[in-house]
Amino acid sequence: MHETVEPLINDEYTGGPPTKRVLARLQEKRKEGRKVAGVYCGYAPTELILAMGISPATLCAFSNGTIEAAETVLPANLCPLIKSSYGFIITDTCPFYGLADAVIGETTCDGKKKMFELITDLKPTWIMDLPQVPDQEEAITHWTAMIRKLQGFLETTFGARATDDGIEDSIRDINRRNAMMREVFEFAALRPAIVDWREMYDLTFLAQGSSGKDMEPVLSEALKKLAKRRDDGYSYGPAGAPRVMVTGCPVGGDAEKVFAIIEEAGGVIVALDACSGFKPYMTDTAEGTGDPVRALAERYLKIPCSCMTPNARRLTEMTRLIEKFRPDAVIDVVLQACHSFNIESHKVGEHVEKVHGLPFLKIVTDFSLGDVEQIRTRVEALLESC
Repeated sequence: MHETVEPLINDEYTGGPPTKRVLARLQEKRKEGRKVAGVYCGYAPTELILAMGISPATLCAFSNGTIEAAETVLPANLCPLIKSSYGFIITDTCPFYGLADAVIGETTCDGKKKMFELITDLKPTWIMDLPQVPDQEEAITHWTAMIRKLQGFLETTFGARATDDGIEDSIRDINRRNAMMREVFEFAALRPAIVDWREMYDLTFLAQGSSGKDMEPVLSEALKKLAKRRDDGYSYGPAGAPRVMVTGCPVGGDAEKVFAIIEEAGGVIVALDACSGFKPYMTDTAEGTGDPVRALAERYLKIPCSCMTPNARRLTEMTRLIEKFRPDAVIDVVLQACHSFNIESHKVGEHVEKVHGLPFLKIVTDFSLGDVEQIRTRVEALLESC
């Protein structure tokens, strides 16, 4: 920015860096007598969990530091996200896993399924069988049944209860949260952008598993500050800097090296098209349908993860983001051994280049720092072409 501006997130609301803020919130919920359910994926239905009086906690998965321990059991050529997740558990270094009274998993990929088998005896664990041909009516019926089975597991494990009216209230609450998050993203769509990737990422991290009620004061304050930045003529990044959309695998922790390199190379990241970014907040669940669990199933099956087939919705949503955020280039970040994202990257690249006429770069990486300079060289070449 041209000069220092007030950060979007005040400590009076949140209490420190994102991980500490979320941890403090969960600890407060535990003091109030609430149970905590650890989750790994955006397919876990937040609305149902909250409606049952349980706090969702996204479990640790993005550190290179826990991978060596994981590789004493897991193969070295496995996805780093899975190895890191398992390493956090066996080294007892994930505070969120420590707080969790139960774990909710899902069958998004073979590696995660097998990793879940290794941890099911550590805490009560429920695995949701995710249908992966999402546009079939049978898929919706099946995922509705899976959400109801999760409800039964939580009832049995915690003695928790949720009525359809309570789930409907939770749907409305999360829809309000998502709408406010999209208002924040609108400021990244401005030319020039007035919000940086770290601020957007911190807000998406804070919102994971948070109710609309919990997020409303944080987001209301952030929106006021963003409006002031806009009115005062602030901008983020150098004048005329290339605008970049980052898509692909979830990115966080040590994988944020890619974001840092883009910024150091003179780019401005304006859209985070991943489950760790904008994706969970871009759509709402239908309200007042008479069957809120089925409404949840329909909405969650629209998440365009590469585990789905065919996954044309990812390209449709990508077009929507490109038209809104107007990037000058798209970078697809693929974690090593994530075969579905890696193969799908071919179609994504063709779509970006042929449909939108934008430069495209695919980066395959892990959580180590060994490829930083190679990535930097490739990113700099991409941005020079913008």
